[in-house]
Amino acid sequence: MDDAEKKIGFFERFFHINELGSTVKRESMAGLTTFVSMAYILFVNPQVLGAAGMDKGAVFTATAISAAFGCFLMAFLANYPIAIAPGLGDNAFFTYSVVIGMGIPWQTAMAGVVISSIIFMVITLFKIREIVIDAIPHDLKLAMAAGIGLFIAFVGLQEGGLIVGDKSTLVAIGSLTVPTTWLTVFGLVVIVVLMAKKVPGSIFIGMIATTALGLVMGLIKLPTQIVSSVPSMAPTFGVGVENLHKIDSLQLWSVVLIFLMVAFFDTAGTLIGLATQAGFMKDNKMPRVGQALLADSASMMAGSVLGTTPTAAYVESSAGIAVGGRTGLTSLVVGAMFVLSLFFSPLLTVVTSQVTAPVLIVVGILMAQSLKGIDWSRFEVAVPAFLMVVGMPLTYNISYGIAFGFILYPITMIAAGRRKEVGPVMYVLLFVFLFLLYVLNILQ
Repeated sequence: MDDAEKKIGFFERFFHINELGSTVKRESMAGLTTFVSMAYILFVNPQVLGAAGMDKGAVFTATAISAAFGCFLMAFLANYPIAIAPGLGDNAFFTYSVVIGMGIPWQTAMAGVVISSIIFMVITLFKIREIVIDAIPHDLKLAMAAGIGLFIAFVGLQEGGLIVGDKSTLVAIGSLTVPTTWLTVFGLVVIVVLMAKKVPGSIFIGMIATTALGLVMGLIKLPTQIVSSVPSMAPTFGVGVENLHKIDSLQLWSVVLIFLMVAFFDTAGTLIGLATQAGFMKDNKMPRVGQALLADSASMMAGSVLGTTPTAAYVESSAGIAVGGRTGLTSLVVGAMFVLSLFFSPLLTVVTSQVTAPVLIVVGILMAQSLKGIDWSRFEVAVPAFLMVVGMPLTYNISYGIAFGFILYPITMIAAGRRKEVGPVMYVLLFVFLFLLYVLNILQ
């Protein structure tokens, strides 16, 4: 047995690949697909946090390392094909609401991220997050998965130029005279045709074809160089820890609370949605959810020290799951790619929004299949489920959609005379989400 065969044997034994009905090749393909789908965060995160005054090079490195760390933990602790990286919602809140809106220095705001990550770790170790996730009704878990699917499909349609903003109707069809929009259409058609033919790796093949066409047509620019040096993290490393003493007002503690609550429920909803898509849910519970949540919270703490906003489980992991990823080897490959990206970052510029947009649209279609499992015949269930599903894309916020469902579920169940079917955790979540909406919309 040569070295290559030994390595494959190790992966199969450690990640139980055969047992879960997958192969090393399929897991590797899934990892590459997930990475390419979420590689944009390497460039978007520095841009967003750069607007807050942070060093873009340092943020780039912090983003890659925190993502790799989170993916490795998810692979070895939970054995799930779920990737972790700094979340887009949190970095936007950090920059535009806290730093620019409230006038809080980014160094102080980062201290708030450190504190929220510590609290996050504590409630994870005490299994509070696990208890909450297990208490969520089956119908709402399915609604989360479908809602996230509609959300990322909407994002894909928007990024691909197929849907644009409109003052009169809020949204409208994009211009079909724009060449890049047709690049999105091309990628979508390729992926759809390949998937209909059940071709293995359809999504990844579609992305390669779209990128190749974009380069040939001049719609995607060739990178100016292949290898670049790794930017230093000195400008951001440990800054949050050094400024912990500045968290000394109700306003700053409200910021900590918002970071904590948004990260808690964004990741919880995403994990449930991805686990449902992959078929991991058993008796309305997610196996090894404690390990998955630990990986998430540990990477969030590491990221806050390195100099980036909270990490989260990425909905783009659904692209890898759609390709066939079922084990932690998928996450391991994603983490390895983030490490390599530190040295080959110029090559990632060819992965434009038009390349990833078709992937998001197709994955949204796949995740929307969860709608069929919801008990629509019961109005008291249909109301919170429906508002959760449509709330995510229409508010452009996963947390808001989840809030709508969790607030209305106890109310409609009580009205229908099914009070005994609502557990105590759901009543607690009712008031938690009411408070979250109050904090997000009034205290800011």
